[in-house]
Amino acid sequence: MNIVSEETWETLRAHARQAMTKAYAPYSGFPVGVAALVDDGRIVTGANIENASYGVGLCAECSLISELIMTGGGSLVAFACVDGDGNTLMPCGRCRQLLYEHSAEGMLLDTLSGIKTIDEVLPDAFGPRTLRAYQEAH
Repeated sequence: MNIVSEETWETLRAHARQAMTKAYAPYSGFPVGVAALVDDGRIVTGANIENASYGVGLCAECSLISELIMTGGGSLVAFACVDGDGNTLMPCGRCRQLLYEHSAEGMLLDTLSGIKTIDEVLPDAFGPRTLRAYQEAH
């Protein structure tokens, strides 16, 4: 498991809170901000972007992954998510899968019940590592 200092967690939470102020949430009134540490030391952020056609709105995690890819890629090492009050918020299942796709093995998440790995919050996940293992075996 990766070791992330409390100072780094506070930095991620602060970046997530700042990102949350840029959320576009006129329909739900529920702004969300996220921040993650990348394996090269960068911090990437995101905020939810809603749409009048609710199904095409983007979760904050979507905008974070877009920033990750657009700024050079890499793997996520640690992740924090906050609500409009700046409190820790757990990503939904869809977003956990999205994070898993771009995570370093053992990525850490700041959750309501403490720091957990991506594997703890999305057990037995299917993703790139599954595909690589299968391809290597065949």
